[in-house]
Amino acid sequence: MKLESQFTAHEWKNAIPHEDMKHRETLLKLLHDKAYRHGQFTLSSGQESEHYVNCKPVTLSCEGNALLAHLLIKLIEKDAVAVGGLTLGADPLVCGIAQKAYYKCNRHIDALIIRKNPKGYGTKEVIEGPKPPKGSVVTVLEDVTTTGSSAMTAVRVLREEGYIVNRVIAIVDRMDNHDTWEENNLEYHSLFLLDEVAHA
Repeated sequence: MKLESQFTAHEWKNAIPHEDMKHRETLLKLLHDKAYRHGQFTLSSGQESEHYVNCKPVTLSCEGNALLAHLLIKLIEKDAVAVGGLTLGADPLVCGIAQKAYYKCNRHIDALIIRKNPKGYGTKEVIEGPKPPKGSVVTVLEDVTTTGSSAMTAVRVLREEGYIVNRVIAIVDRMDNHDTWEENNLEYHSLFLLDEVAHA
């Protein structure tokens, strides 16, 4: 069963303001041309697939990052004081959102980068960035969700550090099953479905 506040990429597409549709269409074309590949691939989850999406050529480009920040920030919770995600896929997303929030939206949203393993020296941090007070709301960002494991790693780390995480936002949703989100009391949003990117 889908959470009341969840919606699919198609539903979100129909909900966004008309003036943002051009940005969405431009971003979709970028993802299809620069991030999507068709062939035989082994995914990070270990699954085999004919479809592969590597968002980094888009998320790290000036145009792609700007478009993503413009669209993603509209999905960030109003009471969120930071966005975080597992390195490396989420790094450009959280930084783009932080800049967009400060310069264009009069909001203070810091960027948090979550390591896959604790740093082996110094403070041995798992979370890098300006940590907000415990009990603060943090939104988790991800580039592509397949099983949701990367996003869930970020969620667990943040919750263990005392932060409130209620929402996960992805660029591309290629999941067959969304039970992970409901089982962990999470809302899930995505900008695009895999099928949209593959056939753009």
